[in-house]
Amino acid sequence: MNPPDHMLPLNPALMDTLVKGGDTGWIPNDAEGKAFMKVLFVSEETGQWGVLFRWKQGYVAGPHKHLSPAHTFILSGKLEIRDGVLEAGDYIYERNGMIHEKTEALEDTEYFFLCDGPLVFYDENGITGYLGWEEVARMKAAVEAASAA
Repeated sequence: MNPPDHMLPLNPALMDTLVKGGDTGWIPNDAEGKAFMKVLFVSEETGQWGVLFRWKQGYVAGPHKHLSPAHTFILSGKLEIRDGVLEAGDYIYERNGMIHEKTEALEDTEYFFLCDGPLVFYDENGITGYLGWEEVARMKAAVEAASAA
């Protein structure tokens, strides 16, 4: 059944974003080969991005600050974060402005991460990195271009 005319989208090109997990590869996300991401969603309009992270046991994400809220759902494994240990089935809402001194994979871990904006990484000398929708989109495009070549 078609919706009434007043409910039709103003932009007829609007479409759902469907990602077939098997069609999207894992992107290396560190120099040691312990962290990978699979990009599921990037919104240029809102700055929101969603990825699957796969971290091998012992991987440590350095200190960072959330410049927007984020949602994390643990699919498998264990992560140690500021507030304790997250295990498979656990969910955490990370508020805008949260600071995590480190996040460590206590086991091989996969988790879904939906972020409403960027993260900024730092050490005692200042900012060491930045991860937002544009960086995620560039990483995905680089891997796709290399695969096509």
